[in-house]
Amino acid sequence: MRSRMKHFGINTVIFLMVSCRISAQSTGNRTVAVTLPVVTLMDVEPSGPITLSYSAPADAGRPVALPSVNMTKWVNYTSAIALGGISRRITASVNQVIPGVDIKIQASGASGSGGGILGIPSAQITLTTAAQIIISGIGGAFTGNGANNGHQLSISLTTNTYANLSARTNTPVIITYTITE
Repeated sequence: MRSRMKHFGINTVIFLMVSCRISAQSTGNRTVAVTLPVVTLMDVEPSGPITLSYSAPADAGRPVALPSVNMTKWVNYTSAIALGGISRRITASVNQVIPGVDIKIQASGASGSGGGILGIPSAQITLTTAAQIIISGIGGAFTGNGANNGHQLSISLTTNTYANLSARTNTPVIITYTITE
């Protein structure tokens, strides 16, 4: 009987050890402060000037030949707007107009590695000394950096009044791009 009790006691202890489950639960919380500044950054890539040159015709009686459209420049931007803020836009203007010549520009739709609410390009415009919108509707967004990211620019020359053309060499015209609300 003693052996049976001993056996019963060991089984009971093992049974209690196996069937006993200890559970404990604890929770906690911490405050995390998040700061996101208003960001308005824009540049044109790659850096450096472009050259648009008319060329002389091969035959007398023909007009001077227009230069090819330049598509080497890209507008890149990063934008974080204030809560309830309005969308941004990019404008372009020139420091001077050349008599007889129109400088035209158009931005393409955004492409590349960016994301967010990217801008919408305007139709082609003729640049003047007054700022004109080339991209609008920019929200919280980034385009990616460098060529092949953002909005590709098409910059071209056309003759507006042939009688006003005069020979020039490397006349610098500065295109100013501005991002604003």
